[in-house]
Amino acid sequence: MDAHPLKLKVRSCAAETPFIRSLVFDVEDSVVPRWQAGAHIRVALPNGGDRPYSLMALPGLPEGVLALGVLREETSTGGSQFMHALKVGDVVYASAPVSNFHLHAGAAPALLFAGGIGVTPILSMAAELTARASPFRLYYAGRTQGLLAFLPQLQEICTTGLSIHYDSDGSRLDIAAALGDAAANSHIYVCGPAGMIEAVKAAALAEGVPAERIHYELFKAEQPSSPDLPFEVEIRSTGQVVSVAAGQTIIQALETAGFDVLYDCRRGDCGICQCGVIAGVPDHRDVILSDDEKASNKVMQICVSRAKSERLVLDL
Repeated sequence: MDAHPLKLKVRSCAAETPFIRSLVFDVEDSVVPRWQAGAHIRVALPNGGDRPYSLMALPGLPEGVLALGVLREETSTGGSQFMHALKVGDVVYASAPVSNFHLHAGAAPALLFAGGIGVTPILSMAAELTARASPFRLYYAGRTQGLLAFLPQLQEICTTGLSIHYDSDGSRLDIAAALGDAAANSHIYVCGPAGMIEAVKAAALAEGVPAERIHYELFKAEQPSSPDLPFEVEIRSTGQVVSVAAGQTIIQALETAGFDVLYDCRRGDCGICQCGVIAGVPDHRDVILSDDEKASNKVMQICVSRAKSERLVLDL
């Protein structure tokens, strides 16, 4: 099945900040897919890979378009450079929308936290909550003024429910105070840098918020802790040994060998591809396992993690 069935043509683009660009696409040759707040698509890159970008429900968009916000990263491996070079009329291909980060279906209040480019799915959540007439508060944080994208759109969506914070002045975000002001049954949603997500999660748990009411989205997996070297994977159930090349994921190697593998995000943050490790030492690169789980070397996410040993024996 085609991993990138959507043909998207750039309709418009704009610099939202010196580093963040918005892109609006027409969907060519197919029906515009339905999607929920928090969903993302994966845009195919010229080098054969792809990158995830959250869909945005920007005010005033015409029917039948999809909008993305893209940060130009200093350490880009090609994705953000490619996306920032697109111009009106260019065509790209993308996956259908994927929802790993979505709003709770009930009527409980929502507390939204966004940091930097993490605002893109949070903006869509705020728009959906506004349409539902559901109570929410959005806290948007950045390093300094001029670096927060989509502020006019957020002000239109949120009216009085938006709080802006900068690390560079006295308005720095106080996570504990924000949580203390929230209703006791609030669901917490956060997207942004890993440090911010961990801080919100820790503060919410300390306030007694149940883990099932804390929802988060990371834009990237951890940076590799060691170089990508080839290794082998042994399938415990059959004894078959599959070679994983330096530029290949375990999932890609298994699929090439004819295995039908269950997975979704391919970023190490959804947990669907998790499998048991019988022997060998994984090189954990996911963002979902706890430190204790990683240290145990008993489970791993095979979409992004690799091996520190020459062979892994997996419970597949």
